[in-house]
Amino acid sequence: MAVPFLDIRIQDEQTRSQIVSVLTELVQKTNFIGGPEVEGFTKEFGDYCGGRCVTVANGTDALILALRALGIGAGDEVITVPFTFIATAEAISNVGATARFVDIDPKTYNIDVSKLAAAINPKTKAIMPVHLFGQVADMDPILKIAREKNLKVIEDACQAHGGEYRGKRAGSFGDAACFSFYPTKNLGGLGDGGAIIVQSPELGAKIAQLADHGRLDRYRHAVEGVNSRLDAFQAAGLRVKLRQLPARNERRRKIADAYNKGLSGLSFVTTPTVPSHIVPVWHLYSVESPHRDALMEHLKAKGIGCGVYYPIPLHLQPAYARLGLKQGAFPVSERASERILALPMFPEMTDAQVDEVIAAVKSFPPPR
Repeated sequence: MAVPFLDIRIQDEQTRSQIVSVLTELVQKTNFIGGPEVEGFTKEFGDYCGGRCVTVANGTDALILALRALGIGAGDEVITVPFTFIATAEAISNVGATARFVDIDPKTYNIDVSKLAAAINPKTKAIMPVHLFGQVADMDPILKIAREKNLKVIEDACQAHGGEYRGKRAGSFGDAACFSFYPTKNLGGLGDGGAIIVQSPELGAKIAQLADHGRLDRYRHAVEGVNSRLDAFQAAGLRVKLRQLPARNERRRKIADAYNKGLSGLSFVTTPTVPSHIVPVWHLYSVESPHRDALMEHLKAKGIGCGVYYPIPLHLQPAYARLGLKQGAFPVSERASERILALPMFPEMTDAQVDEVIAAVKSFPPPR
């Protein structure tokens, strides 16, 4: 049995009739920008995350606008990790600041908080932890250091819709938290979309103003902003899917539990580590293997989809050659990039498909 790495068509088929009904009404009313669907989703997603929501056009814009609204720009440094998608560091560069990388924890793949304090210098203005693969970073020590050093905290929560840390959801910890609604996310739209969760009404108003051309009213502009709006079509689809998110995240956890149990004890695979105070949402389920490439080819030959997130850490990307960072600068991130492999993970997977993936992994003959 072939098992795809991801199949969002099933989810779309399950929600299609509801979404089509709402979209048809929007077309009939020509209500494409703003309006009740955007207002409704903004309120509902803010309530879900435990804060105030500002919707924007995509997750990268969310990061950029959060940084801008917090006054971070040229000459500043923002601490983040090299083991993430480029959008994290790209947003920092886009406001004129510099990403200062800190290596990751070898078990959780999130920022290694034991290395955080040593990376802070007079130019440091913020910490941007990434909740990678749907597991919230170790926020208590991050927030403690941020308070002591008067630093802002911006959660990159683009993979962690609904993830929990000590009973609180991703998005409720930092000065701002940024989400993406790219179609493959746990909460995915019909195209691009994003949101920023804040606790401060003043910061929320500032972000909303920046996202709408810096407007005071239709033709008065307090500052130069950008055009970064979540359109009504996206909001309508996301409202339907948000209602189903808790159940879908729970199904992801059951799939991950089955993987953990089925793959335990294998000498050539290390399953993910989840601290007891964290409830992950498994945007990706990634194992480590010293034979990653051979295992990947073995799985593909059996019709099992898989992927590598991420094959090149950011400090070794040509885009960041200007930072002068070489191989060996962040050994844990480099090791993960060489060994990590994501297995199929989507809530519509059947138990039979999960069993098929486990059997395919177990049938791999590791090189001697």
